[in-house]
Amino acid sequence: MAVHCSSNRGSADVLAAGLPGEGHVVVQGDLRDAAAVQAFVDDAARRLGGLDVVVNNAGVYSFHTVDDVDYETWQQAWADILGVNLVGAANVTYCALKHLPRDGSARIVNVGSRGAFRGEPDSPAYAASKAGLTAFGQSLARALGGTGVSVTTVAPGFVETDMAASLLEGPEGDAIRGQSPLNRVATPEEIADAVRYLASPGAQWATGAVLDLNGASHLRL
Repeated sequence: MAVHCSSNRGSADVLAAGLPGEGHVVVQGDLRDAAAVQAFVDDAARRLGGLDVVVNNAGVYSFHTVDDVDYETWQQAWADILGVNLVGAANVTYCALKHLPRDGSARIVNVGSRGAFRGEPDSPAYAASKAGLTAFGQSLARALGGTGVSVTTVAPGFVETDMAASLLEGPEGDAIRGQSPLNRVATPEEIADAVRYLASPGAQWATGAVLDLNGASHLRL
């Protein structure tokens, strides 16, 4: 397995070392840099002897409520968030497709968000990036169906991650947990279990699907 990181190499090394089995590698690069993306994807494929599954899990978030930030902050938020969450994922996918088999075993799993469907008033660029990622995945599912590459998306709500920690531990934490009738947020393991299924040999027929994982905190038809 290849673990990608942008700046936190230490955590990536610890994660890779803790994975079962042997031969795991860490690759590093800024997802906003198209050349860096191509370099680390090709490096991962070379060191692993090819690629079988791609999970587009990288994500950044910032507050930029439209009436509360200046124009420079607004522009930077859109450039950074779309650059990582959407354009970066698209570039990773493009480069990885050069290495994925076309025998029905390849899987691409995008990690989206319920924000793609309900909106995120405090971070509209985040919601837009995840909506774009969902549409991107469904577009590729149709484009690549004939090659046997399956493309799916998971759409979590809040998850106990470093990115969400400041909100979950702050004064809004109880209200966030109360958005679900389960009165909690997801664990990373729950999202990983869903990704693992969608990456499995038995999930080819799920191509194009978007799997909501938000504890009934947002329901859509």
